[in-house]
Amino acid sequence: MVFKALFGHLRVVMHHRRVVRTLCFRAGLYRQGLLHDLSKFSPTEFIPSVRYYQGGKASPIRGERKAKGYSECWLHHKGRNKHHFEYWLDYGEGSPLRLEGIKMPPKYLTEMALDRIAASMTYNAGKYDRGMPLEYTLQHNPVQVMHKDTARELEHIFRILKDDGEDAMFDHLKDILKNGY
Repeated sequence: MVFKALFGHLRVVMHHRRVVRTLCFRAGLYRQGLLHDLSKFSPTEFIPSVRYYQGGKASPIRGERKAKGYSECWLHHKGRNKHHFEYWLDYGEGSPLRLEGIKMPPKYLTEMALDRIAASMTYNAGKYDRGMPLEYTLQHNPVQVMHKDTARELEHIFRILKDDGEDAMFDHLKDILKNGY
Protein backbone atom coordinates (compact mmCIF):
# COMPACT_ATOMS: atom_id res chain seq x y z
CA MET A 1 0.00 0.00 0.00
CA VAL A 2 2.87 2.40 0.78
CA PHE A 3 4.39 1.83 -2.67
CA LYS A 4 1.05 2.46 -4.35
CA ALA A 5 0.71 5.78 -2.48
CA LEU A 6 4.35 6.68 -3.12
CA PHE A 7 4.21 6.11 -6.86
CA GLY A 8 0.69 7.47 -7.15
CA HIS A 9 1.66 10.70 -5.44
CA LEU A 10 4.81 11.02 -7.57
CA ARG A 11 2.74 10.48 -10.72
CA VAL A 12 0.27 13.23 -9.75
CA VAL A 13 2.98 15.72 -8.72
CA MET A 14 5.10 15.08 -11.80
CA HIS A 15 2.07 15.41 -14.12
CA HIS A 16 1.02 18.65 -12.42
CA ARG A 17 4.54 20.10 -12.62
CA ARG A 18 4.80 19.13 -16.29
CA VAL A 19 1.52 20.89 -17.13
CA VAL A 20 2.50 24.00 -15.13
CA ARG A 21 5.91 24.04 -16.80
CA THR A 22 4.34 23.87 -20.26
CA LEU A 23 1.89 26.67 -19.42
CA CYS A 24 4.58 28.85 -17.79
CA PHE A 25 6.86 28.45 -20.80
CA ARG A 26 4.00 29.52 -23.06
CA ALA A 27 3.61 32.67 -20.94
CA GLY A 28 7.36 33.33 -20.99
CA LEU A 29 7.93 32.39 -17.32
CA TYR A 30 10.76 29.91 -17.90
CA ARG A 31 12.41 30.06 -14.48
CA GLN A 32 9.08 29.70 -12.65
CA GLY A 33 8.12 26.83 -14.92
CA LEU A 34 11.30 24.98 -14.01
CA LEU A 35 11.18 25.71 -10.26
CA HIS A 36 7.41 25.39 -9.71
CA ASP A 37 6.47 23.39 -6.59
CA LEU A 38 9.92 21.96 -5.91
CA SER A 39 9.15 22.24 -2.19
CA LYS A 40 6.79 19.28 -2.68
CA PHE A 41 9.91 17.11 -2.65
CA SER A 42 11.04 18.33 0.77
CA PRO A 43 10.48 15.84 3.62
CA THR A 44 8.01 18.21 5.32
CA GLU A 45 5.73 18.08 2.29
CA PHE A 46 6.58 14.78 0.65
CA ILE A 47 6.13 12.40 3.60
CA PRO A 48 2.65 13.64 4.63
CA SER A 49 1.61 13.79 0.98
CA VAL A 50 2.40 10.10 0.55
CA ARG A 51 0.84 9.23 3.92
CA TYR A 52 -2.42 11.06 3.06
CA TYR A 53 -2.46 10.29 -0.66
CA GLN A 54 -6.07 9.95 -1.83
CA GLY A 55 -5.71 8.28 -5.18
CA GLY A 56 -5.07 11.44 -7.16
CA LYS A 57 -8.70 12.59 -6.86
CA ALA A 58 -8.06 15.13 -4.10
CA SER A 59 -5.08 16.80 -2.53
CA PRO A 60 -3.36 14.94 0.34
CA ILE A 61 -3.51 18.26 2.20
CA ARG A 62 -7.22 17.65 2.77
CA GLY A 63 -6.48 14.24 4.28
CA GLU A 64 -3.81 15.59 6.59
CA ARG A 65 -6.07 18.47 7.64
CA LYS A 66 -8.91 16.04 8.39
CA ALA A 67 -6.66 13.75 10.41
CA LYS A 68 -4.71 16.40 12.38
CA GLY A 69 -6.91 19.48 12.29
CA TYR A 70 -4.28 21.36 10.24
CA SER A 71 -1.84 20.57 7.47
CA GLU A 72 1.84 21.04 8.22
CA CYS A 73 2.45 20.20 4.57
CA TRP A 74 0.28 23.14 3.43
CA LEU A 75 1.73 25.56 5.97
CA HIS A 76 5.20 24.71 4.66
CA HIS A 77 4.14 24.87 1.00
CA LYS A 78 2.34 28.22 1.04
CA GLY A 79 5.17 29.82 3.00
CA ARG A 80 7.73 28.97 0.33
CA ASN A 81 5.84 29.36 -2.93
CA LYS A 82 5.04 32.90 -4.00
CA HIS A 83 2.40 31.76 -6.48
CA HIS A 84 0.00 31.15 -3.56
CA PHE A 85 -1.91 34.24 -2.48
CA GLU A 86 -1.57 33.10 1.13
CA TYR A 87 2.16 33.86 0.84
CA TRP A 88 1.15 37.50 0.32
CA LEU A 89 -0.66 38.03 3.63
CA ASP A 90 0.73 40.57 6.05
CA TYR A 91 -0.42 42.77 8.90
CA GLY A 92 -2.27 45.84 7.70
CA GLU A 93 -0.87 49.30 8.26
CA GLY A 94 -3.88 50.44 10.25
CA SER A 95 -4.02 47.55 12.68
CA PRO A 96 -1.18 45.22 13.67
CA LEU A 97 -3.75 42.56 14.63
CA ARG A 98 -5.41 42.20 11.22
CA LEU A 99 -4.00 40.21 8.31
CA GLU A 100 -4.58 41.66 4.86
CA GLY A 101 -3.86 40.50 1.35
CA ILE A 102 -1.02 42.22 -0.50
CA LYS A 103 -1.37 42.78 -4.24
CA MET A 104 0.59 40.00 -5.93
CA PRO A 105 3.28 40.87 -8.47
CA PRO A 106 2.14 40.00 -12.02
CA LYS A 107 4.55 37.08 -12.47
CA TYR A 108 3.24 35.31 -9.35
CA LEU A 109 -0.39 36.06 -10.19
CA THR A 110 0.25 34.54 -13.62
CA GLU A 111 1.87 31.47 -12.09
CA MET A 112 -1.06 31.13 -9.66
CA ALA A 113 -3.54 31.21 -12.55
CA LEU A 114 -1.55 28.63 -14.50
CA ASP A 115 -1.18 26.49 -11.36
CA ARG A 116 -4.96 26.45 -10.94
CA ILE A 117 -5.47 25.53 -14.59
CA ALA A 118 -2.96 22.69 -14.24
CA ALA A 119 -4.65 21.50 -11.04
CA SER A 120 -8.01 21.46 -12.84
CA MET A 121 -6.44 19.41 -15.63
CA THR A 122 -4.67 17.06 -13.23
CA TYR A 123 -7.52 16.38 -10.80
CA ASN A 124 -10.17 16.17 -13.55
CA ALA A 125 -8.21 14.04 -16.01
CA GLY A 126 -10.25 13.43 -19.12
CA LYS A 127 -13.09 15.68 -17.92
CA TYR A 128 -11.35 19.06 -17.93
CA ASP A 129 -13.01 21.99 -19.62
CA ARG A 130 -11.78 25.54 -19.72
CA GLY A 131 -14.56 26.78 -17.43
CA MET A 132 -13.32 24.71 -14.47
CA PRO A 133 -10.69 27.17 -13.16
CA LEU A 134 -13.30 29.96 -13.09
CA GLU A 135 -15.85 27.71 -11.39
CA TYR A 136 -13.32 26.66 -8.75
CA THR A 137 -12.24 30.27 -8.19
CA LEU A 138 -15.81 31.53 -7.76
CA GLN A 139 -16.56 28.75 -5.27
CA HIS A 140 -13.33 28.79 -3.27
CA ASN A 141 -11.67 32.20 -3.47
CA PRO A 142 -11.63 33.95 -0.12
CA VAL A 143 -11.86 37.45 -1.60
CA GLN A 144 -12.02 38.90 1.89
CA VAL A 145 -8.40 37.72 2.37
CA MET A 146 -6.92 37.93 -1.12
CA HIS A 147 -6.12 41.48 -2.23
CA LYS A 148 -9.14 42.83 -4.13
CA ASP A 149 -7.13 43.70 -7.26
CA THR A 150 -5.51 40.26 -7.32
CA ALA A 151 -8.87 38.53 -6.85
CA ARG A 152 -10.50 40.64 -9.56
CA GLU A 153 -7.67 40.01 -12.03
CA LEU A 154 -7.60 36.26 -11.33
CA GLU A 155 -11.32 36.03 -12.04
CA HIS A 156 -10.83 38.14 -15.20
CA ILE A 157 -8.10 35.79 -16.45
CA PHE A 158 -10.36 32.77 -15.99
CA ARG A 159 -13.31 34.51 -17.67
CA ILE A 160 -11.11 35.16 -20.71
CA LEU A 161 -10.06 31.49 -20.70
CA LYS A 162 -13.67 30.29 -20.48
CA ASP A 163 -15.18 32.73 -22.96
CA ASP A 164 -12.38 33.34 -25.47
CA GLY A 165 -9.96 30.41 -25.07
CA GLU A 166 -6.32 29.83 -24.25
CA ASP A 167 -4.79 32.01 -26.96
CA ALA A 168 -6.71 35.08 -25.76
CA MET A 169 -5.84 34.28 -22.15
CA PHE A 170 -2.12 33.99 -22.93
CA ASP A 171 -2.23 37.28 -24.85
CA HIS A 172 -3.75 38.88 -21.74
CA LEU A 173 -1.19 37.23 -19.41
CA LYS A 174 1.69 38.50 -21.53
CA ASP A 175 0.18 41.96 -21.42
CA ILE A 176 -0.08 41.99 -17.61
CA LEU A 177 3.44 40.61 -17.32
CA LYS A 178 4.64 43.53 -19.44
CA ASN A 179 2.37 46.32 -18.19
CA GLY A 180 0.95 45.18 -14.83
CA TYR A 181 -2.68 44.86 -13.86
